[in-house]
Amino acid sequence: MTEEIEAEDTHLNNYTYREFDWDSKQQGLLLSSFFYGYIVTQIPGGWLAPYVGAAKLFGFGILATALATLFTPVIARAGLEALIAVRILEGLFEGVTFPAMHALWSNWAPPMERSRLATIGYSGNYVGTVVAMITCGFLAEHAGWESVFYVYGVVGVIWCSIWLYTVKESPALDKNISSEERNYIESSIGVLEEKGSTPWRSILMSFPVWAIIAAHFSENWGFYTLLTQLPTFLSDVTKFKLDKTGFMAAIPYLAMAVAVQGGGLLADLLRTRFNVSTTWVRKLFTCSAFIGQTVFMLATAFTFSPTVAVAFLTLAVGFGGFAWAGFSVNHLDIAPKYASLLMGLSNTFATIPGIISPGLTGIIVQDKFINQGFFLLNAGLFGFGDCMGGWVC
Repeated sequence: MTEEIEAEDTHLNNYTYREFDWDSKQQGLLLSSFFYGYIVTQIPGGWLAPYVGAAKLFGFGILATALATLFTPVIARAGLEALIAVRILEGLFEGVTFPAMHALWSNWAPPMERSRLATIGYSGNYVGTVVAMITCGFLAEHAGWESVFYVYGVVGVIWCSIWLYTVKESPALDKNISSEERNYIESSIGVLEEKGSTPWRSILMSFPVWAIIAAHFSENWGFYTLLTQLPTFLSDVTKFKLDKTGFMAAIPYLAMAVAVQGGGLLADLLRTRFNVSTTWVRKLFTCSAFIGQTVFMLATAFTFSPTVAVAFLTLAVGFGGFAWAGFSVNHLDIAPKYASLLMGLSNTFATIPGIISPGLTGIIVQDKFINQGFFLLNAGLFGFGDCMGGWVC
């Protein structure tokens, strides 16, 4: 949307212009505006999911966002303020999705299969990022930036229709599940007691809960920063063309999608076949992920080769995938009855990076020669996450 466009005036002179001439600070504000809405509905979404139905809450949250996406090109031309307002609205609807997913898994995932089932679901977040980065760059380059919003808006609406028709709240409500599978899931999970009053004091005084929050915050800082800034970094600093930028920026997230699923499978393998305790598995995957991310983010800060930078970033982001078999499943381990609420709580804090990071990065990268700070900051946050990751349960 802010790429330079070549044009020719009436005297056949070539010139360039930007349809939306937003500086880096304005772009940072626009990118972070989504998270102003997203942060508001995390805890309400976690509280609502068990009562209104996690599958419905998730499906309608995505549907509302898809519809807003369809109207984004029209709204963008109304001005930056209008587009920011729509981004905030999208965030409000998206904010219920992760807590709803945890509520759904608390009804569907047997305890010894939680790691791989939850991480298969979470990996879709990164597979979607890969597909979007590749196709968005191609669509914007060859069909105009508006096509990105029309294509993904339509795909989103179609997907939501399938989800709402197919996915049920629990095995007992699914007519397509076999009796054997239903009995296995229900006997493995047991009967979850009806939720009474929420034990807020116990939750807020729990050190493992705050360890999860710290790890979640650190992981999301790196994810959101790279998600919003990596294409810009590759385009402005390494001078890749838009369609190639999308492909290059997608490589680290392809590695993360593989690592997320592989980490989930390995975590459950350690628990079931080698009898490693759930606590040690969560610590191992959380801490090893942050150590790897810290090392390769530091390496990226001191390289000036675009190819080497992408290789290091791929390894850094890929290591982050293993953390999702650690802290992100831990809500279901320590309090399955309140898993959606705990996810809403930790994701509230983990959304703060989405608000702060784009604006801060916009300030850091105004001078294209000081991008080291961009990577050093991320490395520091990953190091903090590693220190706290040893306290997850």
